[in-house]
Amino acid sequence: MSLRRIGTTALAAAIAVTLAACGGGGSGSGSKTLDTAAKVKLTWWTGQSSDAQKILTGLAADFHKVHPNVTIDTSSGASTTDELLQKMSAGFASGQYPDVSYSFGSWSSELAASGRTLDITEKVKDPALKWDEFAEAGRLTATPQGKTIGFPAIVDNLVLLYNKTVFDKAGVAYPTNDWTWDDYRAAAKKMTDPATNTFGGAYSVSGSEDTTWHLWPLLWQKGGDVLSADQKKAAFNSDAGVAALTFLRDMAVTDKSLYLDQTDEKYGPLFAANRIGMIISGPWQLYDLKQAKTQYGVAYLPAFDGNHDTVAGPDLWVLFDHKDANRAHWAYEFTKWLTSNEQDARWNLVIGDLPLRSSETSTPAFAEVQKTYPGIDIMTANSVNAKKPRPTVPGYVGLSEAVGKAVSEVLQGAKDPKAALDEAAAKADKALAQG
Repeated sequence: MSLRRIGTTALAAAIAVTLAACGGGGSGSGSKTLDTAAKVKLTWWTGQSSDAQKILTGLAADFHKVHPNVTIDTSSGASTTDELLQKMSAGFASGQYPDVSYSFGSWSSELAASGRTLDITEKVKDPALKWDEFAEAGRLTATPQGKTIGFPAIVDNLVLLYNKTVFDKAGVAYPTNDWTWDDYRAAAKKMTDPATNTFGGAYSVSGSEDTTWHLWPLLWQKGGDVLSADQKKAAFNSDAGVAALTFLRDMAVTDKSLYLDQTDEKYGPLFAANRIGMIISGPWQLYDLKQAKTQYGVAYLPAFDGNHDTVAGPDLWVLFDHKDANRAHWAYEFTKWLTSNEQDARWNLVIGDLPLRSSETSTPAFAEVQKTYPGIDIMTANSVNAKKPRPTVPGYVGLSEAVGKAVSEVLQGAKDPKAALDEAAAKADKALAQG
């Protein structure tokens, strides 16, 4: 349900080819004049499955009860969330794309460049909407290159999850919000035990966005940045980037205290099963931990020089333009309703995600969520440490793949941090230049 990886360069290339073939603009020849009483059918691709999909289908039905002239055809849109981008790119060519779709935040620039998105920049300025209640990272992700194309759907961030059982067995004090990365490294070494195949920490080496975005907080804390000021060149291979990656390399190669996950799928279950002491993850992990009855705690990410910067992974409800005033109106009204406090309590809070709006933290619904998912209050408070959004520029997909490969090679002892990041920066610059 929340972001773990992004689409591939092949998908980004596919969308570019599609757009070159079909040109800009929307599809259809619908109503040019708004008639709010006219019958309208919207298509909504949720990107969800199982229980989450049932919840959203129910919400669509409730909206229809209040607005009987509006029918919402609700489906997941694709067999997996990762496949939605490819499905949308194909739909742009055929004219068969949704009115509203779930989107990973990392796709926002590609979708905005398609010419198919609905521009709601002026609408979100309405004071009644209270746009500023959404987390800044979510608002920025929904506004690539200055044009707002949708609403935040899920807003999360990375925190330190710790397994109390593993800590207690090793006799190590639990992490606090004031921990440094040196504290983290020392604790990981103490908990690592080859005899029981227990590791102090974990890191993805799949090369996916899960590998890449875990590096960004350490880079930012060291004073570095992902891109140059004009966002046209890679900047992650700075001294700050090398220092951040060297720190992780020392834990993985020298200390051997990190479980290196080749798939992104194993470190969560191993943490839940008391085989890993700490993982850097987010609210999507809480449901599984509750099901496994894992004794866990939550803290801010450790800091370099007192800086606890984290990274957020906002996903979006993107709105699309079909050149129909009625569809555009109701797509906006539905998404505004969906992201209100009342409906978000039935969606994000129920499935264990963070509240979309800051005002939700004072509601009875959020108080109940804290009982169900201990630590979600710390994750919500951690939003103040999400000071920078991940880049939403075209080319980020290629940049992410280059960085993911570099980090994976370094943590497995195959390359030097500086050389690997320089090589990744050269590849990233090409991806950024191609857009």
